[in-house]
Formats: sequence, structure tokens, C-alpha cells
Amino acid sequence: MPRITQATASLVDVAVETVRTDAVQSFVKQETVFVEISVDDGGTGTGYAYTIGTGGRAVLALLRDSLLPRLTGADPRRVEAVWLDLFAANRSTTTGAITSLALAAVDTALWDWRCRAAGVPLWVLAGGAKDRVPLYDTEGGWLHLETDELVAGARAAQAAGWPGVKIKVGRSPVADAERLAAVRAAVGPEFDIMVDANQSLTAPEAIRRARLLEPSDPYWFEEPLPADDISGHAALAAATSVPVAVGESMYSVTQFAEYIRRGAVGIVQADVARVGGITPWLKIAHLAQAHNLLVCPHFLMELHVSLCCAVPNSRYLEHIPQLRAITRREIEVRDGHALAPDVPGLGIDWDRDAIDDRRVQ
Repeated sequence: MPRITQATASLVDVAVETVRTDAVQSFVKQETVFVEISVDDGGTGTGYAYTIGTGGRAVLALLRDSLLPRLTGADPRRVEAVWLDLFAANRSTTTGAITSLALAAVDTALWDWRCRAAGVPLWVLAGGAKDRVPLYDTEGGWLHLETDELVAGARAAQAAGWPGVKIKVGRSPVADAERLAAVRAAVGPEFDIMVDANQSLTAPEAIRRARLLEPSDPYWFEEPLPADDISGHAALAAATSVPVAVGESMYSVTQFAEYIRRGAVGIVQADVARVGGITPWLKIAHLAQAHNLLVCPHFLMELHVSLCCAVPNSRYLEHIPQLRAITRREIEVRDGHALAPDVPGLGIDWDRDAIDDRRVQ
């Protein structure tokens, strides 16, 4: 049986491609944590996770000090066994962002090797439900953009054949409603418009804001409240006709299960890096399917395109280009859809020289 002979981790800083602001923060840079594994069959695997500006060194330290030493001699085919062993060995720091991000870097490296060894793309080995997924654009909807810029971005996406865009909210209630109404008037009733508050509201304010936004028929209301306020999300979901979307700031399968049990989520937005990798991401997607809920993952389009195509209940892929500086090929887009990669592994063509140039010592 194959055995892991070596596992290394490194940190690479990737500058943001454009200014990105929301109601609570700005995207400073992408701290990209890489894990590379070597297997005695001659194969390798590359995995990664990320932060949007802070915490990357903590993830790197956890990998080097605690997780990677346990990989030597492990069977890379047994992704569940490896994940559970690493989780159990660091139980004092779980569940939480740093450990989940570290686990994700390892888990995605294992899946990359696993797919390469099988000679198939990730989306096929993980389920192969479909070969493309609709895209929506976030880059034209940041909070610092003025209304005419939001309108121009939405019109451009619509003209390109994309079925939706996301608009950030977090100005005054009236301003948010007016900005959304202007975009709706520009694109017509058949175009999907998502809105995202980035955990900036209280439950009473989110209910009020939802009522102001409802006339513009948003496709979903994303992260209206802090992610640990499950009761607030449940109250909001009961008070509005707009589906409540959550998940990018949740770090375990159990958190998603509790949201679903309490009727606090309408759209599941699991982020493969933040939930601990592909292994738990698939569990969340299948859990959502069992409850007749859609999955629309957060960010990481280069990896999520394969996961969206692996499962039948994915609806949208978020388009935010961020890896172009360290990859040789972008995701393929046709008729408003992202196409599943056709190469074995994760389907990301890393530019090793560019990665080396940005490596943090």
C-alpha cells in the first residue's frame, strides 16, 4: 500500500487583484498556505488554504509543529482516517478557524494525490454530478463602489451571459435599498441579485433591512448576522421571503447541521478551506441535499468549481479571481457557466516560479 514519505508546508502572499470592501473589513491580501505531500509510489499532491490578510503564520505553525509530523507513513488513500487522526491530535484547538484551515491544506493535498493516482479530475472522483455550474459576479458589487458603478458592473455581467451578481450592503438602510433598486431596474426581473451584509447586523435590524430590500427581489440575503447567532438567523428566516445564506464563517459539519435543524439557513455556503477540506465539505453538501437545500460555496472558485460539479445540489459558483498571479490557467467560462477542469487532480495549474517569488520566509 502507498505511504506518505514527506510533507511540507509554506506560506505565500498574493496581493489582491482589486480593492475589495464590505460592511466590516477590507481584503488586505491572500495569505496562501500550501501543503505538499510526496508518496512512495512517486506521486505528489498539492493542497492549500487561505486567509484574507491575517492568521496565515499561525496556520503554518500548526501545520509544521503538530500536523505534518503525523503524516509520515500514513496511507494517503484513507482521507477519512488521516483527517480524523489530525483532528483528534489537536482536539484542544478545535473547532475553529486556524485548525480547520490547517486541516484543509492537508486534506486538499491528499485529494490532489488521490485524483492524480486514479487519473481522474476531482469533480469526477468526488461524485461527477455535472460538468458545469452557473457563475455570479462579486467583483462589481463591493461596498465602496457608487451606485452607477454597481449598475455598470451588473449590466456588464448580464451582457456577458452571466445569470447573477452580488451587491454588498452596509450603508444606511435607505441607501442600501436605493442601490439595490437601481441595479434591479437596470437588469430587469429575470436576473439574480444576491445581497451580502458580512455579519454586520443585529437580528432586529436584519429583519428591518430585509423588508426594505424585498421589493427588489434579492436571490438571497447573505451573512446578515454574526455566524454564532443561530437564533437570530432563525428569526430572520421566519420573517422574510428572501432565502438566508450562511456558511463562509462556519468551521464544522456540526454547525451546518444545527443551522439546518433550526431552520436558520436557506442557502448553504460552505467554504472548503474554512470547514477543513474536501472531506468535510462533501459531507456538508450531502447533508444539505438530504434537506433539499442548495449549496453555493464562498470564494475559492478555482477549487469550488470542481466541488460544485461533484454534487447535484450546487446552484452557483462565486466569481472572484484571486489566483491568477500564481497559476498558469484560469477556470474556463462558457455561456455564463464555469466548466469543470478535465485534468487529474484539483484542476489548478500552479505556476511554481511565481509561487516561489512570493514565498514568505
